[in-house]
Amino acid sequence: MRDATLITTQAALDAAVFRMQAAERLALDTEFMRERTYFPLLCLLQIATESDCFLVDPLAGLDLRALHALLAEPARLKILHAARQDLEVLLLTGGTVPAPLFDTQVAAALLGFAPQIGYAELVARQLGHSIDKGQTRTDWSRRPLSPEQLAYAADDVHHLLTLHADLAAALKAKGRSAWADEETAAYGNPALYRTDSADAWRRLKGLGRMKPQEQAAARALTEWREGRAIESDKPRGWILTDDALLAMATLAPDTLEALAGIRALPAAVVRNRGAELLELLAAARSAPPVDSSDDVSSLRPTPEETARAAKFMQVVRDEAAALGVGPEILATRRDIEALARGVRDNALTRGWRRLVIGEKLLAMLG
Repeated sequence: MRDATLITTQAALDAAVFRMQAAERLALDTEFMRERTYFPLLCLLQIATESDCFLVDPLAGLDLRALHALLAEPARLKILHAARQDLEVLLLTGGTVPAPLFDTQVAAALLGFAPQIGYAELVARQLGHSIDKGQTRTDWSRRPLSPEQLAYAADDVHHLLTLHADLAAALKAKGRSAWADEETAAYGNPALYRTDSADAWRRLKGLGRMKPQEQAAARALTEWREGRAIESDKPRGWILTDDALLAMATLAPDTLEALAGIRALPAAVVRNRGAELLELLAAARSAPPVDSSDDVSSLRPTPEETARAAKFMQVVRDEAAALGVGPEILATRRDIEALARGVRDNALTRGWRRLVIGEKLLAMLG
């Protein structure tokens, strides 16, 4: 592969897209920032072929439509590591999710590596190369980019093609290629990357330990926060922290004075949004209890269900050990607990997992 080429002009980008049209595989990575925004800001797009490495600067005012069209073409395999966040930012900027895909992190996990193995560690263990990760926390939105930043960015795609060849061969040898295909095919659904404000509460920790009325308040506050964050393109924590949100839901303040007494809530929020928040809390208190029966994690299991889940978990561990993969690759605790409750529609009862472990667990369920 040649040295990386930084693309900052439309003519250079058009020429790069033309060259990449001859490639059967594209190694792909992005650098983005979201510390100060709700939506990720694409700052750099790295693409490597067998002969070229291009570092495309989206902040240079380039028209990226032809490049996004190239990434969406089904005849060309796109290879990424831990692809989900990269795909989210590419969907936001280009309107489509690149496909077909090969995720080296997913492939490695299916071969027995740690489920969340990082790119540098995988390159070191699989290929024996060391990667400098000194630019991990760099500000990619600042210009000009330094030589160290550019070298780091190029390194993030430099080894992906070799990793793909090695991991794909290993998957084929173990009969697990279809597993990887199924896992990455799920990434193609644009709904995976969209947050509905009404569902934002599902990410809130500790909801299952709250009383129904407190849960209703927390859900209302979470939906309000998500909407404001999207509206202003600001991180949700800048609008309202989790600590402040949970404190309001639990303490149920009904006056501005009571609201101001919540230590986790900044005075500026009370001053600017206090009346709105009190109105929201009052509405949540007077509303009928929210039915959370669709949220398995919020329901207390019976002793029988707990015992069944423990048996299921042991079967999963045994099967994972026989396959040489982590048990979380076969089943999450949430999926196991759901199946123990009799919820048959989950990841364990679909696709390759049903064949590998799901049928056995379903037979135990009766």
